[in-house]
Amino acid sequence: MSDSPQTTEPDIVRGNAQPVSAGIVTALVGFTSSFAVVLTGLTALGADAAQAASGLLVLCVTQALGMLWLSRRYKIPITLAWSTPGAALLAGAGSVHGGWPAAVGAFIVVGVAIVLTGLWPALGKLISAIPTPLAQAMLAGVLLPLCLAPIGAVRDAPLAVAPVILVWLAAQRFSKRWAVPLAFLTAAVVICISLMTSENTLDASAMIPRIDLTAPSWTWQALIGIALPLYIVTMASQNIPGVAVMNSFGYTVPWRPSMIVTGIGTVLGAPAGGHAINLAAISAALAAAPTAHPDPKRRWIAAATAGWAYLVLAVGSAAVAALVVAAPAGVVETVAGLALLATLAASLTAALSDPAEREGAVVTFLIAASGVAVAGIGSAFWALLVGLIVRAVLIGSSTSLRSKS
Repeated sequence: MSDSPQTTEPDIVRGNAQPVSAGIVTALVGFTSSFAVVLTGLTALGADAAQAASGLLVLCVTQALGMLWLSRRYKIPITLAWSTPGAALLAGAGSVHGGWPAAVGAFIVVGVAIVLTGLWPALGKLISAIPTPLAQAMLAGVLLPLCLAPIGAVRDAPLAVAPVILVWLAAQRFSKRWAVPLAFLTAAVVICISLMTSENTLDASAMIPRIDLTAPSWTWQALIGIALPLYIVTMASQNIPGVAVMNSFGYTVPWRPSMIVTGIGTVLGAPAGGHAINLAAISAALAAAPTAHPDPKRRWIAAATAGWAYLVLAVGSAAVAALVVAAPAGVVETVAGLALLATLAASLTAALSDPAEREGAVVTFLIAASGVAVAGIGSAFWALLVGLIVRAVLIGSSTSLRSKS
């Protein structure tokens, strides 16, 4: 008989408890901290309540299936997410020429572009060549109006909005991770009180999860004003940082398979309203850090659990969307704005970090924040285009002066 200790089933269960709980937390934090942004973005593009709820549902499902396959295949904690910065971009873009079908067509193009990024390294290098300060300044400009929404909401509906902000502020002091989820929980209480004290009611049929398919169409305004900025933001603010986060914990992300999986997931989910899925960035640390499991080889269980948890959340996504529809004015906008504050701060920091890039970054930020559309194309595209021109002129002039001296 061998004297070596044997691993019993209770030991395995206890050993898996830590990564399983980490995976559940990853999914809960990821969902509750940004679903309001997703619904806001889809609605801004012309989706009705059923189409927006369908989009939220399919995003949960596609990223869950992607996580389950990637984490099990490579045995590393690869977590996926919907593109929260991308959803914020959609919220700032507003209606697009061609309406909701054109937006769906733009989502499909983004998915194809993500697949090509995995298959064709030159495309990834082209995206990496876009100056980070300008890409981050564009994102910050898009986020600014959304982050200002809570201020107007406090003015218009202080009794409904103030509790949400106060809970968020108190939670920031003790647990930043749970600040936005607790703010949403407070918002849910406010909505329930509003329903009980008013004649408004929840639509029971809308709480049943279902897929609402839309036949895509393509307009050049949607391709330039939606697809291109959404692709850039998703790559620059999600996929590339997601790889960096995983590297910081000693994991090498399989780039090509990850891009193919997320790209195909985006294409398949687009007709149902899903705008984009990608590598998780901020929430990736919840599954990849030592807190998920002391043994790095066991942390993939956290990512797999997050996938299963998102499938469970998908079942309740329609009920959450129905609750949002019934919310008093300003409540959902407040939750979305609070959820994006950290992203806005990070974007502004990156945009202004290099003194040589600041003028171009500031111009990019201001144009993106203006929300002005020209020729049916939203401000995000024009912000990046003008920012690149300003950068070329200023940095070219600076280089010329240095060479003469």
